[in-house]
Amino acid sequence: MPRLRPLLLPSVAAIALTMLTSPAHAAVGVRITIENLSNANSISFAPLRYGFNSGAFDAFDLGGTATAPIISIAEGGSGSEWFPAFAAADPTAVLGSLGGALTPGASVQSGLITVDPSVNAYFTFASMVIPSNDFFIGNDDPKAYRLFDTNGRLALKSINVKASDIWNAGSEAFDPANAAFLVGGNNGLRTPENSVVSFNFSELAGFDGLTTAAGYKFSSGLTADQDVYRISFSATPEPGTWAMMILGFGAVGWQVRRRRAAPTQFATT
Repeated sequence: MPRLRPLLLPSVAAIALTMLTSPAHAAVGVRITIENLSNANSISFAPLRYGFNSGAFDAFDLGGTATAPIISIAEGGSGSEWFPAFAAADPTAVLGSLGGALTPGASVQSGLITVDPSVNAYFTFASMVIPSNDFFIGNDDPKAYRLFDTNGRLALKSINVKASDIWNAGSEAFDPANAAFLVGGNNGLRTPENSVVSFNFSELAGFDGLTTAAGYKFSSGLTADQDVYRISFSATPEPGTWAMMILGFGAVGWQVRRRRAAPTQFATT
């Protein structure tokens, strides 16, 4: 009987090697986890507004006048202007929201989000800091966070936000009576500040002692280098994982074929 040539394993290996070394064009499933790392009774965060994108949407700039898209985040946490502006600037972006009011110590994980790394390699985010009048977190450089490398693998596992990274939109004057997330506060009443976007976390201490909508008395206690927020990413699975799985399945299949092709040995007496 002619011997079978072991063609299966080299073929599978070639496919797996191609997946490991060639740019990926297939969609990847991504999960986002957000965590509030601030002190007990300190800041909370409105829902995270995010976009996997090409880097075309620039929501705001340090030292610039805040425009409607980022004001909708900073003053109300809603993103009502942010999402339409994002979609107009980057029609292929994958946009979404995650969580509710994220209180100190809380965390939330998203479902599986389908992303094409070859189209949307970057990640942009924004969330209102509460309680406040117009404080928020987010990236002013649309290409600050490249999430995927050229092979479609995660190049960034997490984003850590420090207290010193908290922005003041400069659009609404500081006023505890009209701040969001405070008992008795009327977020709909706003006094224009007519300033520019800047870094500012120290002003949050002005809310100390006031009762939040979550029921705790606010106490900022923030220091500049303190981590207050984390965004983590996981891909399910990454292209490299698929390649190794295919290689493993191929090896098993090759062994099965070899055993089936081997001549049967009969015992003799």
